[in-house]
Amino acid sequence: MPAGGDTRRGITSISRGDEAARKPRSLPVLGILAVLAALGIAGLTYLGVWQLERRVWKLQLIEQVDQRIHAQPVAVPGPASWSQITAADSYLKVSARGRFLNDRETLVQAVTDLGSGFWVITPFRTDQGFTVLVNRGFVTPDRRDPAQRQAGQIAGETSVTGLLRMTERKGGFLRSNDSEADRWYSRDVEAIAKARGLSSVAPFFIDADASANPGGWPVGGLTVVTFNNNHLVYAVTWFGLALMLIAATLFVAIGEWRLRTDGAVRRAG
Repeated sequence: MPAGGDTRRGITSISRGDEAARKPRSLPVLGILAVLAALGIAGLTYLGVWQLERRVWKLQLIEQVDQRIHAQPVAVPGPASWSQITAADSYLKVSARGRFLNDRETLVQAVTDLGSGFWVITPFRTDQGFTVLVNRGFVTPDRRDPAQRQAGQIAGETSVTGLLRMTERKGGFLRSNDSEADRWYSRDVEAIAKARGLSSVAPFFIDADASANPGGWPVGGLTVVTFNNNHLVYAVTWFGLALMLIAATLFVAIGEWRLRTDGAVRRAG
């Protein structure tokens, strides 16, 4: 048989296959697709709006924290208000008078603009009778021994000013605090207080400000106040996906309309 005959039969078969493939979808199938598309568009639009609302909230939070940081310090909250302290109170500028319990300090591993080293966390017995942990600042590894920064071990009554910070539980990234080995990766107030035998301890700590310590160590005022604010990018992404789904839905709808119109024309002819 000539090769041309096989070719014509192949072309005829492909044409029939294309014609069958382009048959309109049934109404139940179109109904299901329409419902799924509507749900998808609604869901993506909701996520976009939610991200815009989150952006407004984040901007308000940033403004609020900025105002707190630059405000005049208030007295550190006492035991009567501890149960009401939440993360919303973070970065409140506070001050207290009392004495450092230098013999019970704790070193917490830290990475700062000054390099790797330790935060010096020292209990501060206030003149109100309770204790609050104070992050006095950063020291380099060669100054982890208090004897290497003896001038900074303030004795006697003094004052401290800084930012109220919430406890950092359990440990750092992939590293857990080990109180028995005295290895600390986060400023976990409860765990540190227990390890140092402290009582009546505030459930938060204070990040000391940049006031210079005698001898220059520890170095305070290294609190990093940053908030990720990518909500506008996320909103644009969700809205973009919603528009893409709308475009895909219109493409399918127009295709179905054309198939039905062409079919009606062929039947009329």
